[in-house]
Amino acid sequence: MLIIGIDPGISGAICFFENGQVAEIVEMPVMADGKKNKRQVNGPQIYNEISKRINGVPKKDIIVVIEQVSAMPGQGVTSMFNFGQSFGVLKGICSAMQLSMHFVRPAKWKKYFGLIKTEKDASRTKVIEIFPYISGQLSRKKDSNKADAILIASFFYNTYKKQE
Repeated sequence: MLIIGIDPGISGAICFFENGQVAEIVEMPVMADGKKNKRQVNGPQIYNEISKRINGVPKKDIIVVIEQVSAMPGQGVTSMFNFGQSFGVLKGICSAMQLSMHFVRPAKWKKYFGLIKTEKDASRTKVIEIFPYISGQLSRKKDSNKADAILIASFFYNTYKKQE
């Protein structure tokens, strides 16, 4: 089974997780848009990144797990709108590709890994503990978004296996 874990948003990431292991991790493809060159997710590139990695895998063996995002206190209206737009683009791409989607709230996967009320960087440390072979790709502090995508996929893999 191929699980695609997605941390949505401009600085998010996409994790390709197969048989309990991180197969590949990519930063969220983004592009500049408009007069102010604001960054936004690059839908066509997201489609390309996913489609080239699922080529030949039966659709029934692919599950996309997207972090279920919502408004956060103190977050501006514009940034929340942009965040929601990124989430919608991801949902639309996966729907068009006819991929099975599941959504997980941050509190659920973070509780599973003991990351409630921890620093943002704690997820990176947790991933390096669980998957030391991926540590080279998580060397920067900003790689915590990659770590989140990995943990989202791993959470689903671990909890889904128990339901079988």
